[in-house]
Amino acid sequence: MATSDMTTAESGKTWLGHPRGLYLLFFAEMWERFSYYGMRAILIFYLTKHFLFGEDKAYLLYGAYTSLVYITPVIGGYLSDRFLGPRKAVLVGGVFIAIGHFLIAVTEGPGGQDPVFLNGFYLALASIIVGTGFLKANISVLVGELYDRDDHRRDPAFSIFYMGINMGGMLGPIVCGLLGELWGWSWGFGAAGVGMLLGLVMFVWLKPWLLGKGEPPAPQQLRQTTAAGLTQEWTIYLGAALGVVAIWLVIRYAELLGYALLGFSALTVIYILWRTLGTLGKVDRDRMFAALFLIALNPLFWGLFEQTGSSLNIFTDRNVDRNILGWDVPASLFQSVNSVFIILFAPLFAVLWTFLDKRRLEPSSPAKFGIGLILCGAGFLVLVAGAAMAGENLTPILFVFLIYLFHTMAELCFSPVGLSAMTRLSVSSMVGLVMGTWFLAMAAGNFIAGLIARTTGSGEAGNVTQVLDVYTQIGWFSIVVGGLVLLVSPYVKRMMHLDTISSNRDEH
Repeated sequence: MATSDMTTAESGKTWLGHPRGLYLLFFAEMWERFSYYGMRAILIFYLTKHFLFGEDKAYLLYGAYTSLVYITPVIGGYLSDRFLGPRKAVLVGGVFIAIGHFLIAVTEGPGGQDPVFLNGFYLALASIIVGTGFLKANISVLVGELYDRDDHRRDPAFSIFYMGINMGGMLGPIVCGLLGELWGWSWGFGAAGVGMLLGLVMFVWLKPWLLGKGEPPAPQQLRQTTAAGLTQEWTIYLGAALGVVAIWLVIRYAELLGYALLGFSALTVIYILWRTLGTLGKVDRDRMFAALFLIALNPLFWGLFEQTGSSLNIFTDRNVDRNILGWDVPASLFQSVNSVFIILFAPLFAVLWTFLDKRRLEPSSPAKFGIGLILCGAGFLVLVAGAAMAGENLTPILFVFLIYLFHTMAELCFSPVGLSAMTRLSVSSMVGLVMGTWFLAMAAGNFIAGLIARTTGSGEAGNVTQVLDVYTQIGWFSIVVGGLVLLVSPYVKRMMHLDTISSNRDEH
């Protein structure tokens, strides 16, 4: 009774019109992204300067890591749906991530490819990958569970949550990068681990703010003893530890991961379609089809957007006048521009969606996706126009800021809206799986981004024309696809059945 009274009292407390649990998840995700982006900022340098890998091998390992980080949430989402619930999944995921970062910090070694320290590094990467699989999809599910499915605050809430992601994305590379490059690699990776640990402490300490959301679907079943002599819950944790060992074995064969990603993606979509067609009523089936339509657009958007860290980064380094007040700004520093813009514009977009919703003018989720693709394509064309205006001279730095501005606005129409749509459209028995599939589609987008970057020939000097030709093509392609999405968005919106959507039951 006391617990019920406390939950009721907590449920009435809000900050800025949102449940306090949103801000707990905001900071937990901020620290997780701090650790991820901080580690990612120095990973390629760690591989090439510490382990002395050649660039080809380093890029393969880097690609294997980023792909697996987006693949494992499918498994973590499934385990959350069926057994753990999102709160426990987020907690165990954070523990594995922190262990991984600290393991890198203590296994730095003297440098060079010493097999003992190198295998310690692989094991650490595997731990981070498994932890991210549990945490990444399920923390977004927790955000969704704080709101009814028809609550107009959902999209603004995910925009606020997305701002937390980018605060971590902005701070992580600065702190971990400076420590790693100036003080030592172990300091940088250790700082990433401390960031994740801070997120875990807040998540456990402020658990009441979650209002009892995200608990296991069958708590008694989770406590049952299995044939191995462990409870079902601890059997899952043991399986996760064995998963770390499996990934430790796989990650060194990075060239096979592209094929594995495509096959795994196809099987996951087939499984969702099978469950949708075989187990759901018409309304929920329509909603799942709408969710799959949005998921299908995900690889295209991220394939274009993720040029940021590859071809656009090299273009900025070689073909942009980066001199500001007499300082030739390193190209890598521009990686923080997107996060800064997100922090500045996410609250404005949250207010904008609320303002339009009150006047029944807010675009639907599919329409926002179309607008995002148009803005993404426009960003490339703006950069191409700036380079054309410069002629034989270096492209003015203004146009780099402009492409980031357009792409940031596109991202705010796409990513937080997509996260919200996945939790809104999915039935309760598949929400974690669908959220994991959303991130799996992002993994495919990262793979497509690499293919696009290779077509620019950006690894060779003097190929400005080729880069700009590719940017022109993908810019117009994105605008055309975005326009088509806007045309069909009313039909997709109809399939979402927003007039009857609710949070307390699914149609069977």
